[in-house]
Amino acid sequence: MSKIKEPLWTSSFIKLMIGNLFIFMSFQMLIPTLPPYIKSIGASGTEIGLVTALFSIGAVLSRPFIGFMLEYKARKPLVLIGALLLLLITFLYPLSQVVVIFLAFRLLHGLAWGWSTTVNGTAAVDVVPNSRLGEGMGYYGLSITIGMIIAPSLGIFLFQVTSFQNLVYISGALGVVALILLGTVHYQTPELVLNTKKEDLKFSYIGSLVDKAGSFPALVTLMICLGYGAIVTFIVIFGEERGIDQIFLFYLTNAIMASISRPIAGKWFDQKGPRGLVLTTISITFIGMWVLSFAHSNLMIAVAGVLFGVGFGSLIPTLQSWTLSMTAPNRRGVANGMFFSSIDLGIGISGFVFGVLAQYFPIASLFQISSFFMVVALILTILEGRRTKEVRQPKEAI
Repeated sequence: MSKIKEPLWTSSFIKLMIGNLFIFMSFQMLIPTLPPYIKSIGASGTEIGLVTALFSIGAVLSRPFIGFMLEYKARKPLVLIGALLLLLITFLYPLSQVVVIFLAFRLLHGLAWGWSTTVNGTAAVDVVPNSRLGEGMGYYGLSITIGMIIAPSLGIFLFQVTSFQNLVYISGALGVVALILLGTVHYQTPELVLNTKKEDLKFSYIGSLVDKAGSFPALVTLMICLGYGAIVTFIVIFGEERGIDQIFLFYLTNAIMASISRPIAGKWFDQKGPRGLVLTTISITFIGMWVLSFAHSNLMIAVAGVLFGVGFGSLIPTLQSWTLSMTAPNRRGVANGMFFSSIDLGIGISGFVFGVLAQYFPIASLFQISSFFMVVALILTILEGRRTKEVRQPKEAI
């Protein structure tokens, strides 16, 4: 007799996933447009670099505090506060024509982003049945990946055809829709969290920054994003250098293939575990980076997008599911914070480092250099798998 699957596609899960998509769209469409905007108001090269650095610092700083709060607080108010903070800070950007104040807004935005991504991811894993964690977080991860893939190109397009102020208004409108959707979700806070009081816990910044149980997949995530950061930073400039006029094809094919492959990857995770899936998707992403580096035509850009959609598009939610599956329910807020900090740190550090290297290497070479972070992630995963196998063998022999 077949076991009946627990329901995944509940109203709350759907609204939470779509609400998170709008938050990511609202945020990610600003990323490629903030550097040229701050340059237009007189920022130096170093100050332009701080646009990414200060944001990453803010996000990492806030996550241990919100991770600690998630150990004893209900989900709904935390989710809504995060969404509201992001919305308010978005509308602040056009108000400043002073570089220092603009950078201060960027730090605040990072603090709010760290809050929101940590809480939303934790709320999602609470709603998803444990038996379908990989599948559910795979679908939820689409809201992250599609936002990361589509929104930057949309932001660039809007920045080119309209004013920065209008771009902010559109970004804010998406944030308003997200706030409304998230306000209608029926959240499921674990009983262990509801029964815990703040006085029962002792705050440790490091303890709330890192969850030891899920630290390995978070380390792999950091390596992956150190490689991916070069793509995010330079893909548009690369297209201009190569005379590729349809660079959006990379984002389009990426999003389509990520959407198609994600459910397959999620079921693979639930049935066979994460390691084989992680090794496969890292390998595909590595190949995609080299195909991209050799691209001189729209066709090659599209092929690279397909490989990235299958590889990177499935890899990030798999690593998130792996992190959460190794973590106790009351520590999932900390684990989610650690996971997203790995993404922000990886992309932030990569953007800065490869920004410096861009003065000495062509963009295609940067993609090739950054691809070796994928090799590091691959080796780490293989070694961890062997270590785990060696630990289990004596137990099985007893």
